[in-house]
Amino acid sequence: MKKLKIMAVFGTRPEAIKMCPVVLEMQKYPDFIEPVVAVTAQHREMLDQVLQLFGIVPDYDLNIMTSGQTLYDVTRRALEGLGEVLAESRPDIVLVHGDTTTTFAGALAAFYAQIKVAHVEAGLRTGDKYSPFPEEMNRKLTASLADFHFAPTLTSRNNLLKENIEPGSIFVTGNTVIDALIKTITPSWQFEDAALREVISSNDRLILVTTHRRENLGAPMRHVYQALREVLAAYGNVSIIFPVHKNPKVREIVEQELGRLDRVHLIEPLDYQPFANLMAKVDIVLTDSGGIQEEAPALGKPVLVLRDTTERPEAVAAGTVKLIGTGYEDVLRETGRLLEDDAYYRRMADACNPYGDGRAAERIIKILLAASGYPIIAPKEFAPVI
Repeated sequence: MKKLKIMAVFGTRPEAIKMCPVVLEMQKYPDFIEPVVAVTAQHREMLDQVLQLFGIVPDYDLNIMTSGQTLYDVTRRALEGLGEVLAESRPDIVLVHGDTTTTFAGALAAFYAQIKVAHVEAGLRTGDKYSPFPEEMNRKLTASLADFHFAPTLTSRNNLLKENIEPGSIFVTGNTVIDALIKTITPSWQFEDAALREVISSNDRLILVTTHRRENLGAPMRHVYQALREVLAAYGNVSIIFPVHKNPKVREIVEQELGRLDRVHLIEPLDYQPFANLMAKVDIVLTDSGGIQEEAPALGKPVLVLRDTTERPEAVAAGTVKLIGTGYEDVLRETGRLLEDDAYYRRMADACNPYGDGRAAERIIKILLAASGYPIIAPKEFAPVI
């Protein structure tokens, strides 16, 4: 039987984290699948860290990242480069992930080549095309092009059904980020930074902070950091660990508001493995990241989301994540409540994680094989245990 050639296309660190488990799963079927990996390197250094962690060497590397790149630049270079890759490789299916410009360009390039598209982590929506920007529209445009929609949750499935996506093309799989997390967490993990080791081993309550979204640049971020200054003034047993994004605009505001404070530990962005293990060590997470809203609940960490909208409402409904925006009073009040109210903290920390059981990649590959006529039984869809 002819092997099914499946090409995984991704370009950023978050995509790589969630796609590497799928690539590794493909490698378990050498008699049925010819896996191909094409990366755009929309992000370069951060992407390489994850590839090295999971031991994956791309078959094609477009290396499109340039200093000061715009969305126009990334889209054009990714689309043209992937067009050439597809013409040479001619896969049967192209796998894209999530919501990046690489995702949309990969789906469009495959469509132009009349190759089937499978969308991993399909169906996330906020309902606001400018938040998150440009990710919301990247997802919707990719959905219009995809033949297989691997929705992580029932909510994502329902979002796709509302957009008249063919029901038989939607499969609830759980999120592959949980697969990656399970492979990555090490209870005995040792951090290289001595100062980081010291604060983690202290008796302080630890707050992990990450901010990077375009819509939060400027005053919204400044309000968050000013609230955190007040938290430190009010609670003497609290320390903040803040891996600061490389965006110079983010760094400038962080340095102005938090740079000279005791009990604030500003560190460089961490590779995925140490960052995941750091999440496992802290008490509270404040973030505007999408992926962390899925990862931290799996580790029993309450998450305060520094955004007005989220395309991941399941954890909000479950109670392990709370959407608080970036207002000074909101950040101060909600952080303080977690620090003061033990029962409230435990309710958030112990809430059911709705995002996966570590078998999402297995479901995805078995579904593709079964749908393509290979002697594999399609698995049952993911359903969280409430």
